[in-house]
Amino acid sequence: MMNIRKYIPLFIALMLVSPLAFVHGCANTTEAPSGGKKDTIPPFITNIRPLPGVTSFPLEGGKIVFDFSEYVTLKTATDIFLSPPLEKRPKASVKGKSVVVTFEGALEPSTTYTLNLNNAIVDNNEGNIFPGFTYVFSTGENIDSMFVTGTVLDCNTLAPVKGATVMLYKDHRDSAVFLERPYAAGRTDDWGFFVIPFIQDTLYRIYAIKDANGNNIYDPDQERVAFIDSLVQPKWKVADTIPELLKYDMTDTLGCKERRSEHELKIFRERPSKQLLMNKVRTSPRSAYITFMASNAWIDSLWIGGYRADQVITQFNIMQDSLEIWLNDRRPAPDTMHLFVNYRKTDSTGIMRPELEHLKMVMDPEVKKNFSKSRRRNLKHEDTICVYTLSAEADKVEQDGFVLEFKYPIIYEKFDSVQFRYINPRQKEFTDKIKVERDSMNLRRYVIRPEVKFQTGFEYFLKIPHRAFRDINGYWSDSTEVKVSLPTDENLSVMHALFTGVDRKYIVDMLNEQKNTVLRNYVIDSDCTLDFPYLKEGKYSIRITDDGNRNSIVDTGDLLSHRQPEPVLFVKFGDEDYIQIPKGSEIDQTINVKELFGY
Repeated sequence: MMNIRKYIPLFIALMLVSPLAFVHGCANTTEAPSGGKKDTIPPFITNIRPLPGVTSFPLEGGKIVFDFSEYVTLKTATDIFLSPPLEKRPKASVKGKSVVVTFEGALEPSTTYTLNLNNAIVDNNEGNIFPGFTYVFSTGENIDSMFVTGTVLDCNTLAPVKGATVMLYKDHRDSAVFLERPYAAGRTDDWGFFVIPFIQDTLYRIYAIKDANGNNIYDPDQERVAFIDSLVQPKWKVADTIPELLKYDMTDTLGCKERRSEHELKIFRERPSKQLLMNKVRTSPRSAYITFMASNAWIDSLWIGGYRADQVITQFNIMQDSLEIWLNDRRPAPDTMHLFVNYRKTDSTGIMRPELEHLKMVMDPEVKKNFSKSRRRNLKHEDTICVYTLSAEADKVEQDGFVLEFKYPIIYEKFDSVQFRYINPRQKEFTDKIKVERDSMNLRRYVIRPEVKFQTGFEYFLKIPHRAFRDINGYWSDSTEVKVSLPTDENLSVMHALFTGVDRKYIVDMLNEQKNTVLRNYVIDSDCTLDFPYLKEGKYSIRITDDGNRNSIVDTGDLLSHRQPEPVLFVKFGDEDYIQIPKGSEIDQTINVKELFGY
Protein backbone atom coordinates (compact mmCIF):
# COMPACT_ATOMS: atom_id res chain seq x y z
CA MET A 1 0.00 0.00 0.00
CA MET A 2 1.33 3.42 -0.96
CA ASN A 3 2.32 5.76 1.87
CA ILE A 4 0.78 8.99 0.60
CA ARG A 5 2.00 10.99 3.58
CA LYS A 6 5.50 11.19 2.10
CA TYR A 7 4.02 13.19 -0.80
CA ILE A 8 2.29 15.78 1.40
CA PRO A 9 5.17 18.30 1.24
CA LEU A 10 5.15 17.91 -2.54
CA PHE A 11 1.38 18.57 -2.74
CA ILE A 12 1.75 21.76 -0.75
CA ALA A 13 4.77 22.86 -2.78
CA LEU A 14 2.80 22.33 -5.99
CA MET A 15 0.03 24.52 -4.65
CA LEU A 16 2.48 27.28 -3.81
CA VAL A 17 3.85 27.36 -7.37
CA SER A 18 0.63 26.40 -9.15
CA PRO A 19 -0.13 29.91 -10.44
CA LEU A 20 3.09 29.79 -12.43
CA ALA A 21 2.09 26.50 -14.01
CA PHE A 22 -1.07 27.98 -15.48
CA VAL A 23 0.26 31.29 -16.82
CA HIS A 24 1.16 31.29 -20.52
CA GLY A 25 3.04 33.92 -22.47
CA CYS A 26 4.21 37.29 -21.24
CA ALA A 27 2.78 39.16 -18.27
CA ASN A 28 -0.29 41.25 -18.92
CA THR A 29 0.78 44.90 -18.95
CA THR A 30 -2.68 46.35 -19.53
CA GLU A 31 -3.34 49.24 -17.16
CA ALA A 32 -6.16 48.71 -14.68
CA PRO A 33 -8.58 51.59 -13.96
CA SER A 34 -6.63 52.38 -10.77
CA GLY A 35 -3.50 52.96 -12.81
CA GLY A 36 -1.72 49.79 -11.64
CA LYS A 37 -1.16 46.57 -13.52
CA LYS A 38 -4.10 44.20 -13.67
CA ASP A 39 -3.79 41.16 -11.39
CA THR A 40 -3.67 38.06 -13.61
CA ILE A 41 -2.25 35.59 -11.07
CA PRO A 42 -4.84 33.18 -9.67
CA PRO A 43 -5.04 32.47 -5.93
CA PHE A 44 -3.09 29.55 -4.53
CA ILE A 45 -3.32 27.36 -1.45
CA THR A 46 -1.09 28.19 1.49
CA ASN A 47 -2.35 25.51 3.87
CA ILE A 48 -4.84 22.67 4.16
CA ARG A 49 -6.40 21.40 7.37
CA PRO A 50 -6.19 18.45 7.78
CA LEU A 51 -3.35 17.79 5.37
CA PRO A 52 -3.99 15.62 2.28
CA GLY A 53 -3.77 11.90 2.92
CA VAL A 54 -5.40 12.01 6.34
CA THR A 55 -6.85 8.70 7.52
CA SER A 56 -9.55 7.88 10.07
CA PHE A 57 -11.48 10.95 8.89
CA PRO A 58 -14.72 11.23 10.91
CA LEU A 59 -17.80 9.72 9.31
CA GLU A 60 -19.90 12.68 10.45
CA GLY A 61 -19.15 16.28 11.27
CA GLY A 62 -15.76 16.42 9.51
CA LYS A 63 -14.60 19.47 7.60
CA ILE A 64 -11.71 20.46 5.34
CA VAL A 65 -10.29 23.99 5.33
CA PHE A 66 -8.34 25.38 2.39
CA ASP A 67 -6.39 28.57 3.18
CA PHE A 68 -5.64 30.78 0.16
CA SER A 69 -3.12 33.48 -0.61
CA GLU A 70 -5.84 36.11 -1.02
CA TYR A 71 -9.54 36.65 -0.55
CA VAL A 72 -11.57 34.29 -2.74
CA THR A 73 -15.16 33.61 -3.65
CA LEU A 74 -17.09 30.61 -4.93
CA LYS A 75 -17.82 30.94 -8.63
CA THR A 76 -19.59 27.60 -9.12
CA ALA A 77 -19.89 25.60 -5.92
CA THR A 78 -21.44 22.74 -7.92
CA ASP A 79 -18.01 22.16 -9.51
CA ILE A 80 -16.72 20.86 -6.17
CA PHE A 81 -16.96 17.13 -6.72
CA LEU A 82 -16.70 14.31 -4.17
CA SER A 83 -15.89 10.72 -5.09
CA PRO A 84 -17.56 8.46 -4.11
CA PRO A 85 -20.49 10.91 -4.29
CA LEU A 86 -22.99 11.25 -1.47
CA GLU A 87 -26.72 11.83 -1.90
CA LYS A 88 -26.08 15.57 -1.47
CA ARG A 89 -23.16 17.56 -2.84
CA PRO A 90 -20.44 18.81 -0.48
CA LYS A 91 -21.27 22.16 1.10
CA ALA A 92 -18.69 24.92 0.66
CA SER A 93 -18.52 28.31 2.35
CA VAL A 94 -16.04 31.18 2.31
CA LYS A 95 -14.55 32.56 5.53
CA GLY A 96 -12.02 35.31 4.90
CA LYS A 97 -9.23 33.82 2.80
CA SER A 98 -10.41 30.26 3.47
CA VAL A 99 -12.87 27.87 1.87
CA VAL A 100 -14.50 25.42 4.27
CA VAL A 101 -15.96 22.19 2.90
CA THR A 102 -18.37 20.09 4.94
CA PHE A 103 -20.50 17.06 4.15
CA GLU A 104 -24.24 16.64 4.46
CA GLY A 105 -24.82 13.05 5.43
CA ALA A 106 -22.55 10.36 6.78
CA LEU A 107 -19.46 9.17 4.93
CA GLU A 108 -18.92 5.46 4.32
CA PRO A 109 -16.56 3.62 6.67
CA SER A 110 -13.16 2.35 5.44
CA THR A 111 -13.47 4.33 2.21
CA THR A 112 -10.99 6.47 0.32
CA TYR A 113 -12.50 9.77 -0.85
CA THR A 114 -11.27 12.40 -3.29
CA LEU A 115 -12.50 15.97 -3.22
CA ASN A 116 -11.90 17.83 -6.48
CA LEU A 117 -12.14 21.63 -6.34
CA ASN A 118 -12.07 21.93 -10.16
CA ASN A 119 -12.75 25.54 -11.27
CA ALA A 120 -15.09 26.42 -8.44
CA ILE A 121 -12.95 29.15 -6.81
CA VAL A 122 -11.85 32.59 -8.07
CA ASP A 123 -10.09 35.51 -6.43
CA ASN A 124 -12.29 38.23 -5.01
CA ASN A 125 -11.05 41.13 -7.18
CA GLU A 126 -10.25 40.09 -10.73
CA GLY A 127 -12.02 36.72 -10.89
CA ASN A 128 -8.85 34.78 -11.68
CA ILE A 129 -9.73 31.09 -11.51
CA PHE A 130 -7.97 28.81 -9.05
CA PRO A 131 -6.76 25.94 -11.28
CA GLY A 132 -8.16 23.24 -9.04
CA PHE A 133 -6.82 20.64 -6.65
CA THR A 134 -7.65 17.02 -5.80
CA TYR A 135 -7.67 16.35 -2.06
CA VAL A 136 -7.59 12.76 -0.80
CA PHE A 137 -8.62 11.38 2.57
CA SER A 138 -9.85 8.11 4.05
CA THR A 139 -12.36 7.14 6.70
CA GLY A 140 -10.33 3.97 7.20
CA GLU A 141 -6.70 3.29 8.02
CA ASN A 142 -5.35 3.26 4.45
CA ILE A 143 -5.46 5.27 1.23
CA ASP A 144 -6.27 3.27 -1.92
CA SER A 145 -3.57 3.72 -4.52
CA MET A 146 -4.77 2.78 -8.04
CA PHE A 147 -6.19 4.98 -10.81
CA VAL A 148 -7.84 4.73 -14.23
CA THR A 149 -7.99 7.18 -17.12
CA GLY A 150 -10.02 7.53 -20.28
CA THR A 151 -11.83 9.79 -22.73
CA VAL A 152 -15.53 10.37 -23.37
CA LEU A 153 -16.54 11.22 -26.96
CA ASP A 154 -19.82 12.02 -28.67
CA CYS A 155 -20.88 8.91 -30.61
CA ASN A 156 -21.77 10.85 -33.79
CA THR A 157 -19.19 13.63 -34.00
CA LEU A 158 -16.39 11.95 -31.98
CA ALA A 159 -15.94 15.35 -30.32
CA PRO A 160 -14.76 15.32 -26.68
CA VAL A 161 -17.58 15.64 -24.14
CA LYS A 162 -16.86 18.11 -21.34
CA GLY A 163 -18.46 17.74 -17.93
CA ALA A 164 -19.50 14.10 -18.26
CA THR A 165 -19.61 12.13 -15.01
CA VAL A 166 -17.59 8.90 -15.27
CA MET A 167 -18.63 6.27 -12.74
CA LEU A 168 -17.03 3.05 -11.47
CA TYR A 169 -19.16 0.27 -9.99
CA LYS A 170 -17.99 -2.72 -7.99
CA ASP A 171 -21.58 -3.94 -8.28
CA HIS A 172 -21.54 -5.61 -11.71
CA ARG A 173 -25.31 -5.86 -12.15
CA ASP A 174 -26.70 -4.08 -15.21
CA SER A 175 -29.25 -2.35 -13.01
CA ALA A 176 -26.69 -0.77 -10.65
CA VAL A 177 -26.22 2.37 -12.77
CA PHE A 178 -29.99 3.00 -12.63
CA LEU A 179 -30.34 2.42 -8.89
CA GLU A 180 -27.14 3.22 -6.99
CA ARG A 181 -24.48 5.87 -6.75
CA PRO A 182 -21.07 4.66 -7.91
CA TYR A 183 -18.14 3.40 -5.88
CA ALA A 184 -15.98 6.14 -7.42
CA ALA A 185 -16.50 8.90 -9.98
CA GLY A 186 -14.82 11.72 -11.86
CA ARG A 187 -15.59 14.49 -14.35
CA THR A 188 -14.27 14.99 -17.86
CA ASP A 189 -12.35 18.15 -18.78
CA ASP A 190 -12.43 20.21 -21.98
CA TRP A 191 -10.67 17.37 -23.81
CA GLY A 192 -13.17 14.76 -22.64
CA PHE A 193 -10.35 13.30 -20.52
CA PHE A 194 -10.93 11.87 -17.05
CA VAL A 195 -8.81 10.39 -14.30
CA ILE A 196 -10.25 8.63 -11.26
CA PRO A 197 -7.46 8.25 -8.69
CA PHE A 198 -7.10 6.57 -5.28
CA ILE A 199 -9.29 3.55 -6.00
CA GLN A 200 -9.03 -0.12 -5.04
CA ASP A 201 -7.34 -2.73 -7.20
CA THR A 202 -10.42 -4.68 -8.23
CA LEU A 203 -12.83 -5.19 -11.16
CA TYR A 204 -15.26 -2.45 -12.13
CA ARG A 205 -18.00 -1.68 -14.55
CA ILE A 206 -17.46 1.76 -16.04
CA TYR A 207 -20.11 4.17 -17.29
CA ALA A 208 -20.29 7.83 -18.27
CA ILE A 209 -23.38 10.03 -18.15
CA LYS A 210 -24.25 13.67 -18.74
CA ASP A 211 -25.76 14.02 -15.29
CA ALA A 212 -28.62 16.48 -15.86
CA ASN A 213 -29.97 16.42 -12.30
CA GLY A 214 -26.67 15.93 -10.46
CA ASN A 215 -27.74 12.80 -8.57
CA ASN A 216 -24.94 10.55 -9.96
CA ILE A 217 -27.53 7.98 -11.07
CA TYR A 218 -28.41 7.34 -14.71
CA ASP A 219 -31.83 8.67 -15.75
CA PRO A 220 -32.52 7.27 -19.25
CA ASP A 221 -35.40 9.66 -19.88
CA GLN A 222 -33.21 12.76 -19.88
CA GLU A 223 -29.52 11.79 -19.90
CA ARG A 224 -26.94 10.44 -22.31
CA VAL A 225 -24.86 7.42 -21.38
CA ALA A 226 -21.72 5.53 -22.40
CA PHE A 227 -20.34 2.21 -21.23
CA ILE A 228 -17.51 -0.25 -21.73
CA ASP A 229 -18.56 -3.79 -22.59
CA SER A 230 -16.03 -5.62 -20.43
CA LEU A 231 -15.01 -5.30 -16.79
CA VAL A 232 -12.16 -2.89 -16.09
CA GLN A 233 -9.28 -3.36 -13.66
CA PRO A 234 -6.90 -0.46 -12.89
CA LYS A 235 -3.28 -1.15 -13.78
CA TRP A 236 -1.49 2.03 -12.67
CA LYS A 237 -0.56 3.23 -9.19
CA VAL A 238 -0.70 6.81 -7.98
CA ALA A 239 2.69 8.53 -7.81
CA ASP A 240 3.94 12.11 -7.75
CA THR A 241 5.43 11.82 -11.25
CA ILE A 242 2.27 10.69 -13.06
CA PRO A 243 1.36 13.32 -15.72
CA GLU A 244 -2.27 12.17 -15.82
CA LEU A 245 -2.76 13.24 -12.18
CA LEU A 246 -1.56 16.81 -12.70
CA LYS A 247 -3.78 19.82 -13.35
CA TYR A 248 -3.44 21.21 -16.86
CA ASP A 249 -4.27 24.49 -18.48
CA MET A 250 -6.83 23.40 -21.09
CA THR A 251 -5.08 25.57 -23.70
CA ASP A 252 -1.91 23.50 -23.28
CA THR A 253 -2.67 21.33 -26.30
CA LEU A 254 0.62 19.40 -26.23
CA GLY A 255 0.41 18.61 -22.53
CA CYS A 256 -3.26 17.61 -22.62
CA LYS A 257 -2.81 15.35 -25.64
CA GLU A 258 0.18 13.56 -24.13
CA ARG A 259 -1.86 12.19 -21.24
CA ARG A 260 -2.44 8.44 -21.51
CA SER A 261 -6.08 7.50 -22.04
CA GLU A 262 -6.76 3.86 -21.23
CA HIS A 263 -10.44 3.69 -22.12
CA GLU A 264 -12.63 5.33 -24.75
CA LEU A 265 -16.35 5.72 -24.10
CA LYS A 266 -18.78 6.95 -26.75
CA ILE A 267 -21.77 8.67 -25.24
CA PHE A 268 -25.22 8.38 -26.76
CA ARG A 269 -28.88 8.95 -25.98
CA GLU A 270 -30.87 5.77 -25.63
CA ARG A 271 -34.21 5.43 -27.26
CA PRO A 272 -36.77 4.90 -24.52
CA SER A 273 -37.74 1.25 -24.09
CA LYS A 274 -40.98 1.95 -22.23
CA GLN A 275 -43.77 2.41 -24.75
CA LEU A 276 -46.81 4.59 -24.22
CA LEU A 277 -48.79 7.22 -26.09
CA MET A 278 -47.28 10.54 -25.07
CA ASN A 279 -48.97 13.41 -26.88
CA LYS A 280 -51.81 14.37 -29.23
CA VAL A 281 -52.15 17.54 -31.33
CA ARG A 282 -54.90 18.65 -33.70
CA THR A 283 -53.15 20.71 -36.37
CA SER A 284 -56.14 21.55 -38.60
CA PRO A 285 -59.76 20.44 -39.05
CA ARG A 286 -58.58 17.48 -41.12
CA SER A 287 -55.14 16.73 -39.64
CA ALA A 288 -53.53 15.75 -36.35
CA TYR A 289 -50.59 13.82 -34.99
CA ILE A 290 -49.82 11.60 -32.01
CA THR A 291 -46.42 10.81 -30.51
CA PHE A 292 -45.11 7.81 -28.61
CA MET A 293 -42.41 7.59 -25.93
CA ALA A 294 -40.34 4.94 -27.74
CA SER A 295 -39.59 4.27 -31.39
CA ASN A 296 -41.12 1.46 -33.47
CA ALA A 297 -44.62 1.90 -32.06
CA TRP A 298 -46.75 -1.17 -32.69
CA ILE A 299 -50.31 -0.20 -33.68
CA ASP A 300 -52.76 -3.05 -34.18
CA SER A 301 -55.61 -0.85 -35.38
CA LEU A 302 -56.64 2.80 -35.56
CA TRP A 303 -59.91 4.47 -36.44
CA ILE A 304 -61.75 7.78 -36.14
CA GLY A 305 -65.35 7.87 -35.03
CA GLY A 306 -67.74 8.70 -37.88
CA TYR A 307 -65.27 7.96 -40.70
CA ARG A 308 -64.56 4.92 -42.84
CA ALA A 309 -61.12 3.31 -42.81
CA ASP A 310 -60.45 4.43 -46.39
CA GLN A 311 -61.02 8.06 -45.33
CA VAL A 312 -58.18 7.98 -42.80
CA ILE A 313 -54.63 8.55 -44.09
CA THR A 314 -51.72 7.90 -41.72
CA GLN A 315 -47.95 8.10 -41.92
CA PHE A 316 -45.21 7.27 -39.42
CA ASN A 317 -41.97 9.23 -39.27
CA ILE A 318 -38.69 7.41 -39.88
CA MET A 319 -38.28 6.46 -36.21
CA GLN A 320 -41.90 5.32 -35.97
CA ASP A 321 -42.51 7.32 -32.81
CA SER A 322 -44.75 9.98 -34.38
CA LEU A 323 -47.83 9.36 -36.50
CA GLU A 324 -49.46 11.96 -38.74
CA ILE A 325 -53.18 11.58 -39.44
CA TRP A 326 -55.38 13.15 -42.13
CA LEU A 327 -59.06 12.91 -43.01
CA ASN A 328 -59.89 12.48 -46.68
CA ASP A 329 -63.42 13.86 -46.41
CA ARG A 330 -64.83 17.22 -47.47
CA ARG A 331 -67.60 17.35 -44.89
CA PRO A 332 -67.10 19.99 -42.17
CA ALA A 333 -64.79 18.42 -39.62
CA PRO A 334 -66.06 18.13 -36.05
CA ASP A 335 -64.64 20.32 -33.30
CA THR A 336 -63.70 17.14 -31.45
CA MET A 337 -62.13 14.27 -33.36
CA HIS A 338 -62.59 10.91 -31.58
CA LEU A 339 -59.48 8.87 -32.32
CA PHE A 340 -59.21 5.24 -31.17
CA VAL A 341 -55.74 3.67 -31.06
CA ASN A 342 -55.22 -0.01 -30.27
CA TYR A 343 -51.48 -0.40 -29.69
CA ARG A 344 -48.90 -2.30 -27.63
CA LYS A 345 -48.26 -0.43 -24.39
CA THR A 346 -45.71 -1.27 -21.71
CA ASP A 347 -47.45 -2.27 -18.48
CA SER A 348 -46.16 -1.94 -14.91
CA THR A 349 -44.22 -5.20 -15.21
CA GLY A 350 -42.39 -4.05 -18.34
CA ILE A 351 -44.37 -6.29 -20.69
CA MET A 352 -45.97 -4.86 -23.85
CA ARG A 353 -49.67 -5.63 -23.96
CA PRO A 354 -52.56 -4.50 -26.22
CA GLU A 355 -54.16 -1.28 -25.02
CA LEU A 356 -57.09 0.62 -26.53
CA GLU A 357 -56.99 4.36 -25.94
CA HIS A 358 -59.73 6.82 -26.85
CA LEU A 359 -58.24 10.23 -27.66
CA LYS A 360 -60.49 13.26 -27.84
CA MET A 361 -58.71 15.55 -30.29
CA VAL A 362 -60.23 18.97 -29.59
CA MET A 363 -59.32 21.69 -32.04
CA ASP A 364 -57.10 24.37 -30.52
CA PRO A 365 -58.91 27.76 -30.35
CA GLU A 366 -56.23 29.42 -32.48
CA VAL A 367 -56.43 26.65 -35.08
CA LYS A 368 -60.22 26.85 -35.03
CA LYS A 369 -60.06 30.60 -35.49
CA ASN A 370 -57.95 30.19 -38.64
CA PHE A 371 -60.62 27.95 -40.15
CA SER A 372 -63.71 29.75 -38.85
CA LYS A 373 -66.48 31.21 -41.05
CA SER A 374 -65.31 34.76 -40.33
CA ARG A 375 -61.84 33.75 -41.41
CA ARG A 376 -63.22 32.20 -44.59
CA ARG A 377 -64.88 35.52 -45.48
CA ASN A 378 -61.38 36.98 -45.78
CA LEU A 379 -59.78 34.10 -47.58
CA LYS A 380 -56.58 34.67 -49.47
CA HIS A 381 -55.76 32.86 -52.68
CA GLU A 382 -53.38 30.45 -50.91
CA ASP A 383 -56.26 29.43 -48.62
CA THR A 384 -58.20 27.96 -51.54
CA ILE A 385 -55.55 26.03 -53.43
CA CYS A 386 -53.58 22.81 -53.06
CA VAL A 387 -50.47 24.18 -51.36
CA TYR A 388 -47.08 22.79 -52.36
CA THR A 389 -43.44 23.76 -52.76
CA LEU A 390 -41.24 22.98 -55.73
CA SER A 391 -37.52 23.47 -55.20
CA ALA A 392 -34.10 22.59 -56.58
CA GLU A 393 -30.65 23.50 -55.28
CA ALA A 394 -28.09 24.28 -57.96
CA ASP A 395 -25.26 22.38 -56.25
CA LYS A 396 -27.41 19.34 -55.32
CA VAL A 397 -29.91 18.97 -58.16
CA GLU A 398 -27.83 16.23 -59.80
CA GLN A 399 -28.09 14.09 -56.67
CA ASP A 400 -31.39 15.24 -55.16
CA GLY A 401 -33.40 16.23 -58.25
CA PHE A 402 -36.40 18.59 -58.03
CA VAL A 403 -38.29 18.23 -54.75
CA LEU A 404 -42.09 18.57 -54.76
CA GLU A 405 -43.77 18.60 -51.35
CA PHE A 406 -47.45 19.12 -50.57
CA LYS A 407 -48.91 20.58 -47.38
CA TYR A 408 -51.67 17.94 -47.34
CA PRO A 409 -51.83 14.47 -48.96
CA ILE A 410 -53.03 14.54 -52.54
CA ILE A 411 -55.93 12.44 -53.81
CA TYR A 412 -55.48 13.19 -57.50
CA GLU A 413 -52.28 13.52 -59.47
CA LYS A 414 -51.34 14.01 -63.08
CA PHE A 415 -47.57 13.73 -63.18
CA ASP A 416 -47.62 13.09 -66.92
CA SER A 417 -48.59 16.75 -67.35
CA VAL A 418 -45.43 17.98 -65.59
CA GLN A 419 -43.13 19.60 -68.18
CA PHE A 420 -39.34 19.49 -68.21
CA ARG A 421 -37.28 21.52 -70.67
CA TYR A 422 -33.77 22.88 -70.94
CA ILE A 423 -31.90 25.47 -72.96
CA ASN A 424 -28.31 24.97 -74.10
CA PRO A 425 -25.67 27.76 -74.28
CA ARG A 426 -26.73 28.45 -77.89
CA GLN A 427 -30.28 29.16 -76.67
CA LYS A 428 -31.74 26.09 -78.35
CA GLU A 429 -34.57 24.56 -76.36
CA PHE A 430 -35.19 20.83 -75.72
CA THR A 431 -37.66 18.73 -73.76
CA ASP A 432 -37.02 15.42 -72.03
CA LYS A 433 -38.61 12.76 -69.88
CA ILE A 434 -38.71 12.67 -66.09
CA LYS A 435 -38.89 10.01 -63.41
CA VAL A 436 -41.04 10.54 -60.33
CA GLU A 437 -40.17 8.91 -57.02
CA ARG A 438 -42.42 9.07 -53.98
CA ASP A 439 -40.54 9.46 -50.71
CA SER A 440 -40.93 6.20 -48.80
CA MET A 441 -40.96 8.07 -45.47
CA ASN A 442 -43.09 11.07 -46.48
CA LEU A 443 -46.20 10.44 -48.57
CA ARG A 444 -46.49 14.18 -49.32
CA ARG A 445 -42.99 14.43 -50.81
CA TYR A 446 -41.90 13.50 -54.34
CA VAL A 447 -38.53 13.65 -56.08
CA ILE A 448 -38.58 14.42 -59.80
CA ARG A 449 -35.47 13.44 -61.74
CA PRO A 450 -34.91 14.36 -65.39
CA GLU A 451 -33.51 11.50 -67.47
CA VAL A 452 -31.07 13.85 -69.20
CA LYS A 453 -27.57 14.36 -67.77
CA PHE A 454 -27.09 17.85 -66.28
CA GLN A 455 -24.41 20.00 -67.91
CA THR A 456 -22.72 23.26 -67.00
CA GLY A 457 -23.99 26.27 -68.95
CA PHE A 458 -27.46 24.81 -69.51
CA GLU A 459 -30.68 26.20 -68.00
CA TYR A 460 -33.20 23.65 -66.74
CA PHE A 461 -36.91 24.29 -66.16
CA LEU A 462 -39.55 22.19 -64.43
CA LYS A 463 -43.15 23.36 -64.73
CA ILE A 464 -46.20 22.20 -62.79
CA PRO A 465 -49.30 23.06 -64.88
CA HIS A 466 -52.59 24.35 -63.47
CA ARG A 467 -54.87 21.73 -61.82
CA ALA A 468 -52.28 18.95 -61.96
CA PHE A 469 -52.97 17.92 -58.36
CA ARG A 470 -55.82 17.92 -55.85
CA ASP A 471 -55.47 17.52 -52.07
CA ILE A 472 -57.71 16.07 -49.36
CA ASN A 473 -59.37 19.46 -48.88
CA GLY A 474 -60.66 19.30 -52.44
CA TYR A 475 -58.42 22.14 -53.63
CA TRP A 476 -56.64 22.13 -56.99
CA SER A 477 -53.04 23.20 -57.51
CA ASP A 478 -51.85 26.35 -59.23
CA SER A 479 -49.10 26.33 -61.81
CA THR A 480 -45.47 27.18 -61.10
CA GLU A 481 -42.09 26.82 -62.73
CA VAL A 482 -38.62 26.42 -61.22
CA LYS A 483 -35.39 27.22 -63.02
CA VAL A 484 -31.97 25.87 -62.06
CA SER A 485 -28.45 25.88 -63.53
CA LEU A 486 -25.34 24.13 -62.32
CA PRO A 487 -22.81 26.37 -60.55
CA THR A 488 -20.21 27.85 -62.89
CA ASP A 489 -17.83 29.46 -60.40
CA GLU A 490 -14.32 28.47 -61.50
CA ASN A 491 -13.14 28.65 -57.90
CA LEU A 492 -15.33 25.70 -56.92
CA SER A 493 -13.69 22.28 -56.59
CA VAL A 494 -14.71 18.65 -56.87
CA MET A 495 -13.50 15.56 -55.02
CA HIS A 496 -13.87 12.09 -56.53
CA ALA A 497 -13.67 9.57 -53.66
CA LEU A 498 -13.04 5.92 -54.53
CA PHE A 499 -14.33 3.72 -51.71
CA THR A 500 -12.74 0.27 -51.55
CA GLY A 501 -13.05 -2.60 -49.09
CA VAL A 502 -16.82 -2.09 -48.86
CA ASP A 503 -18.23 -5.45 -47.77
CA ARG A 504 -21.31 -4.22 -45.90
CA LYS A 505 -23.64 -1.24 -45.79
CA TYR A 506 -22.15 2.14 -44.83
CA ILE A 507 -23.53 5.65 -44.49
CA VAL A 508 -21.16 8.27 -45.91
CA ASP A 509 -21.52 11.93 -44.94
CA MET A 510 -19.50 14.97 -45.96
CA LEU A 511 -19.56 17.61 -43.22
CA ASN A 512 -18.39 21.18 -42.92
CA GLU A 513 -15.34 22.18 -40.87
CA GLN A 514 -17.40 22.51 -37.66
CA LYS A 515 -18.89 19.02 -38.23
CA ASN A 516 -22.38 20.34 -37.51
CA THR A 517 -23.85 20.32 -41.03
CA VAL A 518 -24.15 17.40 -43.45
CA LEU A 519 -23.39 18.70 -46.94
CA ARG A 520 -23.69 15.41 -48.83
CA ASN A 521 -25.09 12.03 -47.86
CA TYR A 522 -24.71 8.64 -49.53
CA VAL A 523 -25.49 5.05 -48.62
CA ILE A 524 -23.15 2.44 -50.14
CA ASP A 525 -22.83 -1.34 -49.95
CA SER A 526 -20.12 -2.06 -52.53
CA ASP A 527 -16.96 -0.48 -53.89
CA CYS A 528 -17.80 2.71 -55.77
CA THR A 529 -16.74 6.26 -56.59
CA LEU A 530 -18.68 9.09 -54.97
CA ASP A 531 -18.52 12.63 -56.28
CA PHE A 532 -18.47 15.65 -53.97
CA PRO A 533 -18.82 18.60 -56.39
CA TYR A 534 -19.07 22.39 -56.03
CA LEU A 535 -16.89 22.65 -52.96
CA LYS A 536 -15.72 26.04 -51.80
CA GLU A 537 -12.15 26.40 -50.64
CA GLY A 538 -11.95 25.14 -47.05
CA LYS A 539 -11.87 22.14 -44.73
CA TYR A 540 -14.25 19.20 -44.99
CA SER A 541 -14.71 15.96 -43.06
CA ILE A 542 -15.84 12.58 -44.29
CA ARG A 543 -17.79 10.57 -41.71
CA ILE A 544 -18.50 6.89 -42.27
CA THR A 545 -21.01 4.90 -40.20
CA ASP A 546 -21.10 1.11 -40.19
CA ASP A 547 -24.82 0.54 -40.77
CA GLY A 548 -24.92 -2.83 -39.03
CA ASN A 549 -28.67 -3.42 -39.33
CA ARG A 550 -28.80 -2.02 -42.89
CA ASN A 551 -31.64 0.42 -42.23
CA SER A 552 -29.81 3.49 -43.61
CA ILE A 553 -30.15 5.22 -40.22
CA VAL A 554 -27.39 5.96 -37.71
CA ASP A 555 -28.67 3.89 -34.79
CA THR A 556 -27.96 4.64 -31.15
CA GLY A 557 -26.97 2.15 -28.46
CA ASP A 558 -28.87 0.23 -25.81
CA LEU A 559 -27.40 -0.12 -22.34
CA LEU A 560 -29.28 -3.18 -21.05
CA SER A 561 -28.77 -5.02 -24.34
CA HIS A 562 -25.03 -4.20 -24.20
CA ARG A 563 -25.34 -2.72 -27.69
CA GLN A 564 -23.00 0.13 -28.51
CA PRO A 565 -24.08 2.85 -30.99
CA GLU A 566 -23.22 2.01 -34.57
CA PRO A 567 -19.48 2.58 -35.14
CA VAL A 568 -18.64 6.00 -36.56
CA LEU A 569 -15.22 7.03 -37.87
CA PHE A 570 -13.84 10.10 -39.61
CA VAL A 571 -11.48 9.55 -42.52
CA LYS A 572 -7.93 10.56 -41.66
CA PHE A 573 -6.14 12.74 -44.20
CA GLY A 574 -2.60 12.57 -42.92
CA ASP A 575 -2.74 13.45 -39.24
CA GLU A 576 -6.01 15.36 -39.52
CA ASP A 577 -9.62 14.19 -39.69
CA TYR A 578 -10.43 16.72 -42.39
CA ILE A 579 -9.25 17.40 -45.91
CA GLN A 580 -8.17 20.86 -47.08
CA ILE A 581 -9.81 21.63 -50.42
CA PRO A 582 -8.03 24.32 -52.46
CA LYS A 583 -10.02 26.48 -54.86
CA GLY A 584 -10.57 25.50 -58.46
CA SER A 585 -9.20 21.96 -58.11
CA GLU A 586 -10.18 18.40 -58.97
CA ILE A 587 -9.10 15.88 -56.33
CA ASP A 588 -9.00 12.09 -56.50
CA GLN A 589 -9.05 10.35 -53.14
CA THR A 590 -9.04 6.65 -52.28
CA ILE A 591 -10.63 5.52 -49.00
CA ASN A 592 -10.21 1.92 -47.87
CA VAL A 593 -13.18 1.40 -45.58
CA LYS A 594 -12.13 -2.04 -44.39
CA GLU A 595 -8.74 -0.73 -43.39
CA LEU A 596 -10.28 2.33 -41.72
CA PHE A 597 -12.48 0.22 -39.44
CA GLY A 598 -9.82 -2.43 -38.94
CA TYR A 599 -12.10 -5.32 -39.99
